[in-house]
Amino acid sequence: MSILEINLIYAAIPMFTILLIVEFIVYRRTQPEHYNLKDAVTSISMGLGNLVSSLLSKGMIVAVFFLLYSHRIFDIPISWWSWLLLFFAEDLCYYTMHRSSHRIRFFWASHVVHHSSQHYNLSTALRQTWTGSFCTFVFWLWLPLLGFHPLMILAQMSISLIYQYWIHTETITRLPRWFETVFNTPSHHRVHHATNPRYLDRNHAGILIIWDKLFNSFEAEHRDEKTIYGLTQNIDTFNPIKIATHEWLALGKTLFTTKLTMLDRIKYLVMPPGWKHDGSGKMATEIRREWEANQ
Repeated sequence: MSILEINLIYAAIPMFTILLIVEFIVYRRTQPEHYNLKDAVTSISMGLGNLVSSLLSKGMIVAVFFLLYSHRIFDIPISWWSWLLLFFAEDLCYYTMHRSSHRIRFFWASHVVHHSSQHYNLSTALRQTWTGSFCTFVFWLWLPLLGFHPLMILAQMSISLIYQYWIHTETITRLPRWFETVFNTPSHHRVHHATNPRYLDRNHAGILIIWDKLFNSFEAEHRDEKTIYGLTQNIDTFNPIKIATHEWLALGKTLFTTKLTMLDRIKYLVMPPGWKHDGSGKMATEIRREWEANQ
């Protein structure tokens, strides 16, 4: 892990803490149903576990990035314009990873952790995977190969994660129209965390919402419809270990205890969550299609 990245992440922790406390106090006085203490403690525990797993995986990621950088196609200098290019390129990497994490069950097994809370507040932002960093880094591999310095990439990845903290709240309704048009906001991200059929697998943005609009995965928030958070099938536990591993265990059970063809085993890994070889499951696209047919 680079010194720059360490400073960015750890420098943000006091800000995270202060904002979380302020939001908690506001909600406890005005809308206490928005916070569940056990749920918040669980999310914070998941965040601490993520810090440990990130430290364990970072050496491998840095090594791979530098290996690819040694075979780079271009020599991209560290300058204002390269940082600007990297801002857009890294954000596209995040969008691709995030959308894939909802469409490929292997990646969903890690990402499901972040969606497991039935509450939406700043503590939810801390509910992070313990396994994702060991595999999702593949979506960024083209950046060092292209010629961006690995430490620049790691720093921008941290900036993206820091940005996404504040959008996990219901205290902010809408921001100015120009901001909502370009950037990811609490309104856009509430849609992403919702289980309402119209909202499933929408708004995968990191910092810029433009990718969702370009690639047809954008859905505006409808304030007249109650937003329901969590999973389409909630796991109803506050045990961090169960939350971190439940989807991996379910996937493993399916792969190794069910009589399947090799092709079906591969499909369980690469098809969207909800897909089943016997047709008994429902994927998000099917749930959304059924909802649209009934409108």
